[in-house]
Amino acid sequence: MSEKRIARRDVLKGALIGVAAVPVSALLGRTAEAAAGPVDPNEPQAKSLGYVVDATKVDAKANPNYKPGQACANCLQVPKGKETGAEVPCNIFAGRTVSAKGWCKVYVKRP
Repeated sequence: MSEKRIARRDVLKGALIGVAAVPVSALLGRTAEAAAGPVDPNEPQAKSLGYVVDATKVDAKANPNYKPGQACANCLQVPKGKETGAEVPCNIFAGRTVSAKGWCKVYVKRP
């Protein structure tokens, strides 16, 4: 057996590089999501959830859960503090943006 020793300094450098890589990779992932852009109502996921850009145009017969006043801007799926602006991020669509005036079947009123 060889008695090769690893210097403590080298072990600490490796650990610090590994720890530093975690937040960097998280930031890169967020940038990729943000670059994905707004949700298109014609996408398969958006269609299956009944997403519309303007909640006033929701077909009430096809969506009996819809009530006037419901919109993405006051939905629980929009992260707290991000509910202002014309486009808001949505947890259902992997953080991509949706119209603040929009609506979908997953709407839950923010408490």
